[in-house]
Amino acid sequence: MSDLAILGGAPIRKTLLNYGHQWVDDQDIQAIVDVLKGDWLTTGPAVGAFENAVSSYLGVKEGVAVNSGTAALHAATHAAGLGKGDEVIVTPISFVASANCILYVGATPVFADVDPETLNISPIEIEKQITHKTKAIIAVDYAGQPCDHAAIRKIAEDHRLIVIEDASHALGATYCNQPVGTLQDLTTFSFHPVKHITTGEGGMVVTNDPSIAKKMRSFRTHGVDVDFHKRAEENLWLYDVVKLGYNYRLPDISCALGISQMKKLDQWLSRRRWIANHYREAFEDLPEISWLRTMDNCNPAWHLFVIKLNFDRLRVGRKEIFQALRAENIGVNVHYIPIPWLKFYQDLGYARGNWPAAEQAYEQILSIPIFPAMSDDDVEDVIKSVRKVIGYFRR
Repeated sequence: MSDLAILGGAPIRKTLLNYGHQWVDDQDIQAIVDVLKGDWLTTGPAVGAFENAVSSYLGVKEGVAVNSGTAALHAATHAAGLGKGDEVIVTPISFVASANCILYVGATPVFADVDPETLNISPIEIEKQITHKTKAIIAVDYAGQPCDHAAIRKIAEDHRLIVIEDASHALGATYCNQPVGTLQDLTTFSFHPVKHITTGEGGMVVTNDPSIAKKMRSFRTHGVDVDFHKRAEENLWLYDVVKLGYNYRLPDISCALGISQMKKLDQWLSRRRWIANHYREAFEDLPEISWLRTMDNCNPAWHLFVIKLNFDRLRVGRKEIFQALRAENIGVNVHYIPIPWLKFYQDLGYARGNWPAAEQAYEQILSIPIFPAMSDDDVEDVIKSVRKVIGYFRR
């Protein structure tokens, strides 16, 4: 075996392969050009068309497009009526937006530990955190695998709680043969370039409750009660601001890209699943690493492929493995630093050591590249690099 690139050897790849990347083709570009040549660059008909494309695909009544996944979470917490004095239970292993959205509405995040095998929030740990102040649960589908939604739904019904599903990783995933988006009161998605489809930046909240959707549409447009496109169609100038809102609109330019991308979602999901299966087969004989357990009743969307390093079989820690793989031009990453460990949350009084499963997992995890535009050669480069680095550092 050749020397590691970090030690002066030849890297497996000549160029960096990122952990995730968008796929934009000529059809996507033409869809954007068509909007640019039209009358509406924002607040126009493409917004509703995109909302319909996503909600129809999922089988829900309403979709509300906004300009980021974070805005989707904020709109959902607002629509759920959360506010000062309320507690909202959330996972410590996610991007910080999953907890920040709770603070945006004046409520308090309460972190419940994860299942160590899936890194999804644990229903058992959720139960432990419920108080008379608890009003909602934010359930994050980590890496694209749905949470144990039946158990979470039962908890919510027993305690009269609202559930917001943060499915930013899970567009196209299913749980018990039901699409993500149909499982909880509100579900949020992200359309960042590394996600399953992209609108550049963008997000959406889906729900079966038209009154909640109406509230979110006002919220994304400064609290205005009638959207600009409807006023233009009906030759109206009157409007009112009924509540404090934000400018969270997603432009028609972005929505046109999203509509075009949705047509390829099933094909891209198949590719992600093929890559994930190929990785598992390729690494089956490496006791130095493992990966997250896939539940029998789930079909993940595989936003991330996360491996766990078994340090009792390695001579070095994660930092050395990370750096060695990067030197091979494999763009590994870490998802995520526990939210309560971040300085802002530390300053709020959250202390380390309260979420042992999440905190231990954080020390072990690495995300390796997975996205549909990867070629078969790209996939093999990842496999060769992981085997090369792990082989060098095994005990």
